[in-house]
Amino acid sequence: MNEILEKIDNDGDKHRSTEVQKHLELEIDLGTLLAVDTNELDLKALRTSTNEYLKSLARDNTQILLNKIWDLPTERVDDVIVCKIPPPKYILPREQPVPGPKQLTKWQKYAQEKGITKSKKSKLAWDDILQKWVPKYGYKRAKAEKEKDWLLEVPKTADPLEDQFQKQADTKREKVAKNEFQRLRNIASSKNIKVPRAGLPSAEFLNATQLGAAVTVSKASTASLGKFQAQLPKEKPAKKIGALLPNSKKRKRPMLAPEKEKKSHLDILDGILKKKPKIDVEKAVNKQIYQEQQARSAEKEQQSHQRSRSGGKKKRSGPNKKGKGKGKGTTIRTGAKPKGGKGKRSQAGGRKRR
Repeated sequence: MNEILEKIDNDGDKHRSTEVQKHLELEIDLGTLLAVDTNELDLKALRTSTNEYLKSLARDNTQILLNKIWDLPTERVDDVIVCKIPPPKYILPREQPVPGPKQLTKWQKYAQEKGITKSKKSKLAWDDILQKWVPKYGYKRAKAEKEKDWLLEVPKTADPLEDQFQKQADTKREKVAKNEFQRLRNIASSKNIKVPRAGLPSAEFLNATQLGAAVTVSKASTASLGKFQAQLPKEKPAKKIGALLPNSKKRKRPMLAPEKEKKSHLDILDGILKKKPKIDVEKAVNKQIYQEQQARSAEKEQQSHQRSRSGGKKKRSGPNKKGKGKGKGTTIRTGAKPKGGKGKRSQAGGRKRR
């Protein structure tokens, strides 16, 4: 009997009552399925058993929200009971503005004016030459074209030595480039960007206006729109980039949610702290060798300077022992003679050379 009562008590914990009592009623918005509980938390229960208390609180608030949903009018659709949810009252904040309607391309506008409707067509087409069904696009289509065009006729007006296969490949490449240009022009027109009908000619045929426009566009191709670009000494100030590119704006980083921004900052900090300094062994060895060479050269220069000061031969003064006037003690007089006529003997005692 006791076991049965314990089992009933345990089952009672699992299957709690659908009626929940709160001191303050919850703020409920059924349009967004939102329930806001403004009641105070039980701090004692929160400290003792945090997980159990939060689970119980979430269960009670969810039960109140479901009770409100069941109060709405219901109906049965395909053996399923559904209810009609009222329009939302709570305005959820958005990180980015609501995107506007996508603008139509030239072909879509033309089709609307002429009443052209898109009809579903078959992906395969019968080829009389190959005598089989061939896809209208894709790699199998290109493979079938190679099978079919293994031999090409040379027109009478064409050069007989011209490669017709290369000519056909060039024509196809031009068509692909034209389609890509049309696609980019549609994107530019949807964003109100003016696109020139033809590109700029080569640099040999550019006039002054076109050269100025090209310089302005190239300078404004940086992230700062040319604000920190240096100028030549005699260069004229460039025109405003807004005149050439009306929708050119400085790129800005997208606004991040607080959690994402915090996570990115923490990741950067972790990367800085975990980064180990890289040791360039080759650079360190070369630096040490260079310092040793500089020290050796300075030491050799100092030694040579000391030798020149202490070990050099001294000059002798006075006449030679033999008295012939050819020794180191003789003095040679140069320049003009003194007014007295004959030259005087030198103070060192050497004879005057006749």
